[in-house]
Amino acid sequence: MMWTEIDAHISQATSEKFQSSQRRSVGGGCINQGYSISDGQCTYFVKFNQASQVGMFEAEALGLQQMYQTATIRVPKPICWGTAGNSSYLVLEWLEIGSGNTKSWEEMGRKLAVMHKATSSQGFGWDINNTIGSTPQINTWTADWAEFYAKHRLGYQFQLARRKGGHFPQEKELLEAIPELLTHKVQPSFVHGDLWGGNAGCTVSGEPVIFDPATYFGDREVDIAMTELFGGFSAAFYRGYNEVWQLDEGYEQRKTVYNLYHILNHFNLFGGGYLSQANRMIAQILG
Repeated sequence: MMWTEIDAHISQATSEKFQSSQRRSVGGGCINQGYSISDGQCTYFVKFNQASQVGMFEAEALGLQQMYQTATIRVPKPICWGTAGNSSYLVLEWLEIGSGNTKSWEEMGRKLAVMHKATSSQGFGWDINNTIGSTPQINTWTADWAEFYAKHRLGYQFQLARRKGGHFPQEKELLEAIPELLTHKVQPSFVHGDLWGGNAGCTVSGEPVIFDPATYFGDREVDIAMTELFGGFSAAFYRGYNEVWQLDEGYEQRKTVYNLYHILNHFNLFGGGYLSQANRMIAQILG
């Protein structure tokens, strides 16, 4: 019954009759279940979660749509989303992911830099809140970047972490220092928001592609910092990026401030050693 509803929704969204005859489970990350579905002609990627999570999928689809509309870097095009029974789902264009080469990763850097040039006259934030992993991400429009980052990124994660028993002796000192730490001139850039190695790749033809975004308008450096967090992207990626838009002076110091957000979020999602890592980063930033 659920698949019948999804097939009907795809048919309606694409104006092409679709009836899935092949379905197989594929990786959907650590939060969602993923399936490849096909009628022998067309293939789609479907993500599932509980029905209550439909807002998360809607925000992801809107983020992907907005990225798609920048006509810069390839993203899986969202087809449709909704609920069927007690599940929520998101249907995306199916992209066959390959390994890519040096040229692909240079192109990834260049295209991301062009996407980052998309800006907003409303300041920093986004039209709706979305999620980072499964954690709510607050995107209230704010004129000042340091204020946005202290309140809606680090401040919010600290608040959640304290509820989970996290103890941060230097939290207050860090939040008060944010305006001095982020003094560089920042234009609101359209960012992916969750750009680690698991959310970027290349198609079998070598075209760079990014997916699973947590989009908003922020400092472009948040994306570059996160690419360095879990192993880093290839040197070709950074070369390509800097070719189009050189990183600003002071980025090396700021990247720890930006990656702290993700480490706090990992503590909130998974607990464990992320608490001591967060406190080490805070000490390093204030050091």
